[in-house]
Amino acid sequence: MARIVKRNRDHPYEVKIGGEAQYICACGLSNNLPFCDSSHKLTKGETPGKLHWYDEGGKRHEAKDAYPGIRSDE
Repeated sequence: MARIVKRNRDHPYEVKIGGEAQYICACGLSNNLPFCDSSHKLTKGETPGKLHWYDEGGKRHEAKDAYPGIRSDE
């Protein structure tokens, strides 16, 4: 399923479960959701303020179109 994810974090959320650290994906790219699989490393070098999408091979693409109606965190 293709989707566009707007994210503001470049690293996962750490949570403690039974005293053990678990990491929750914050980039939306993990193949092991809701857990992090280090896919966020693909996002290094993204241009701040730009919308990007990633294909099945993990290649980054800049979104050229506007997406009116996308929920904003602001």
